[in-house]
Amino acid sequence: MPALFEALSLRSLQLANRIMVSPMCQYSAVEGCATAWHFAHLLSLAGSGAALLCVEATAVTREARITPGCLGLWDDTCEAALAPIVRLIRTTSPVKLAMQLAHAGRKGSSRPPWEGGRLLAPAEGGWVPEAPSAVAHAPDEAPPRELAREELTRLRAAFAAAARRAARLDFDALEVHMAHGYLLHEFLSPVANRRNDEYGGDLTGRMRFPLEVFDAVRAAFPADRPVGVRVSATDWLDGEESWTPDQTLELARQLQSRGCDWIDVSSGGISPRQKIELKPGYQVPFARALRQATGMPTIAVGLITEPQQAEAIVASGQADMVALARQMLYDPRWPWHAAAALGGVVQGPRQYWRGLPKAAAGIFGDIAFSQR
Repeated sequence: MPALFEALSLRSLQLANRIMVSPMCQYSAVEGCATAWHFAHLLSLAGSGAALLCVEATAVTREARITPGCLGLWDDTCEAALAPIVRLIRTTSPVKLAMQLAHAGRKGSSRPPWEGGRLLAPAEGGWVPEAPSAVAHAPDEAPPRELAREELTRLRAAFAAAARRAARLDFDALEVHMAHGYLLHEFLSPVANRRNDEYGGDLTGRMRFPLEVFDAVRAAFPADRPVGVRVSATDWLDGEESWTPDQTLELARQLQSRGCDWIDVSSGGISPRQKIELKPGYQVPFARALRQATGMPTIAVGLITEPQQAEAIVASGQADMVALARQMLYDPRWPWHAAAALGGVVQGPRQYWRGLPKAAAGIFGDIAFSQR
């Protein structure tokens, strides 16, 4: 069996292969509530053959959204809107479900990307973003509101409450979003965190709140279900004080000691000044370094598009899983095609068995189909 199609266990979660559908923002919710688009989008990806499907970054408060159209899980109405989608996936697909819990921080109150993604003023239907410090993301944007120390208690509780709602919805796993320039990454990086209390300053201070949030989520979610973290391994800002791979390693070690089950290794997002040389697998070395240093399960992301490329990443021990986003949108059956190319096996619905071409005849295992 190719390494990409070997099973993986994370606490009680049994994954049939090493492919994850990355959380992908859809900007299509109404007041945080899932809509018909989410039924179509998630059901399409649930049949991909990936072992794990992670729902998009889900805001833990109304102000935690990136855009007014972002998904949320802050009240009973949001929870009720997601429930039928989860039930439908459970009855039609063996895929396991994760959810990424998030707070946008100073990147909140933005327009959707197809409208330019710029800050949306309160007069235009937005709100004043909240952040570790009153430092704007872009020089031509208004600064966010600095969170008071006592407000951090409210936000920790909001993350924990969302974790409990996700458990009631029967999600198999959670991922805490500490990447891409959003709130928890903002606390970690000196680019955005200029606080002079115990939640700023040196590395220990800057890690304090993200680690407290992880502890709150871990305590609120059932102990037998895994909780992972997505990190930005570097800010890609050479020559200025910023978040670096060495600091990411220390964060990973702290998370490991607290029971973190995986590190999903991305990068960037804290500043428009970042300089990234995009190329296939450009973030994989960060995942490899964390896995080698800590032994923690890691997930590699970023321009992973070809089956042989994904197989090499897992087979060589650079990461335990790969997560695909844009490629999965372009090819929602990518795991099927990867199984055909590599000689792997995926789970596929009986209703589709006869649709396989001869070249892919073995990807669903030993099956028989007769038609009257």
